[in-house]
Amino acid sequence: MALLEVKDLEVYYGVIQALKGISFEVNKGEIVTLIGANGAGKTTTMQSIMGLIPAKAGSVTYNGQDITKMPGHKIVHLGMTQVPEGRHVFQELTVYENLIMGAYTQKDQKQVKRDIEEIYTRFPRLGERKNQIAGTLSGGEQQMLAMGRAMMCHPDLLMLDEPSMGLSPLLVDQVFDIIKDYHKQGTTILLVEQNAGKSLAVSDRAYVLENGRIVLSGTGEELLKSDEVKKAYLGG
Repeated sequence: MALLEVKDLEVYYGVIQALKGISFEVNKGEIVTLIGANGAGKTTTMQSIMGLIPAKAGSVTYNGQDITKMPGHKIVHLGMTQVPEGRHVFQELTVYENLIMGAYTQKDQKQVKRDIEEIYTRFPRLGERKNQIAGTLSGGEQQMLAMGRAMMCHPDLLMLDEPSMGLSPLLVDQVFDIIKDYHKQGTTILLVEQNAGKSLAVSDRAYVLENGRIVLSGTGEELLKSDEVKKAYLGG
């Protein structure tokens, strides 16, 4: 059984149909990527899964439970969390306070403390800046903070929306190393990413979205070799 199953999902913005009956699944332990051009419907898909945008039709099932109409804060309690496009850290709070906000579903305060120390070990820059206001961090540091904050609630499924956007090539490499590391620890990952080469290289499976529809799917390796994908997304 799939950990996450999206079936015939339709989403509208007013009279404009953003998602036109898309279906896909994410199995436990996988990295699955959605790729596509700007406006293809990738972020809308993520937001609809998390209950932030209502679906007009179709369903979203997580771990066997229908969550189509469930509000986002309840979905997080089920074991799913998202790092949204643009990071969206709490700008006026410190690094430490942002991490604490990510642990609001956790009851064991000793474990929360251990988790924060683990985040500081994984992201030494955050440890160095734990008392710094998050809004003053660089873009790369804010992305690290957003990813660290998401992991504070120990998600079974981590959804990442454009994690490499606006980052230097060196930081992009670091972000994908972190994604692979989280995956090795047992976290299932749904990734939305414009860097098709990097994302497909780490993915078990992937789907290509165009104009609100899935037009292609396969393993990450298959899509990397696809002439259609090369021409549209890999500059080949």
